[in-house]
Amino acid sequence: MNSVYASTARFDSARALSEDEMRRSAPSIFAVSAHESRSERFQPIPTIEVLRALTDEGFMPVGVKQGRTRDASKKDFTKHLIRLRRLDHDAKFCVGDTVCEILLKNANDGTSAFDIMAGLFRIRCLNSLVAQTSTLESVKVRHSGDVRHKVIDGTFRVLKEAEMALAAPADWSGLILDRDEKQVFAEAAHIARFGDSEGETTTHIQPSQLLNTRRTGDRENDLWTTFNVVQENAIRGGLEARFRDEHGRLRRSTSRAVKGIDQDVKLNKALWTLSEKMAELKGLRAAA
Repeated sequence: MNSVYASTARFDSARALSEDEMRRSAPSIFAVSAHESRSERFQPIPTIEVLRALTDEGFMPVGVKQGRTRDASKKDFTKHLIRLRRLDHDAKFCVGDTVCEILLKNANDGTSAFDIMAGLFRIRCLNSLVAQTSTLESVKVRHSGDVRHKVIDGTFRVLKEAEMALAAPADWSGLILDRDEKQVFAEAAHIARFGDSEGETTTHIQPSQLLNTRRTGDRENDLWTTFNVVQENAIRGGLEARFRDEHGRLRRSTSRAVKGIDQDVKLNKALWTLSEKMAELKGLRAAA
């Protein structure tokens, strides 16, 4: 996975990526045709054209990723993710240490529909999360039919709604979780991160380890802080467990970071939804 996100998205030195930088890290962003494996019914969606339209609206690319592919011929067409942000410090897109972003996911080799989502970026731990709430638009466009109109229309619908995600830091910061509530939250997040399709887990990493804080500022017990601690531990990995195998020998395992584009987005959405459910249980209702 190629990524230049961390070095270009800090609040104190955020800058837009040049097209040359994006081409080196994620060349598939620039595909204007479909991979040769696609049929005539497949309509390519040139990501670079959508990206240029968004930069005209003030949203600049601050990070890109491109997925791996075993087929070398698909390198210039495969799945990619772009994170865009307003760099003019527009107040409606920034609250405290959290800023709203637009995420674009696409591929022209058949591995992904065009997907546009709202995201948040938190400076304290430089983590990224995908917002999926009842008040936000999330648009997915398949590579068929009148794709150009659907993409442009969907992109600006998400853009208009994206700043609503910024209500979460303020709202969730006022919801205090007791020890049992934090444990329940961690157990649900543990299944989202390590569970199979049946919700069963085999990892030796314990749910309580997802609550381990990595910095002093994250020792608060509110829902927003708890969510960010769990999200960072689940996505970044590095959690260690010691256990004995069937022969009684002491072993050690370490959780891996989530690097795949789809896995990252899916887990982020699951944790966000989990946090919304916890907020509802604590008496906070999402806007209609």
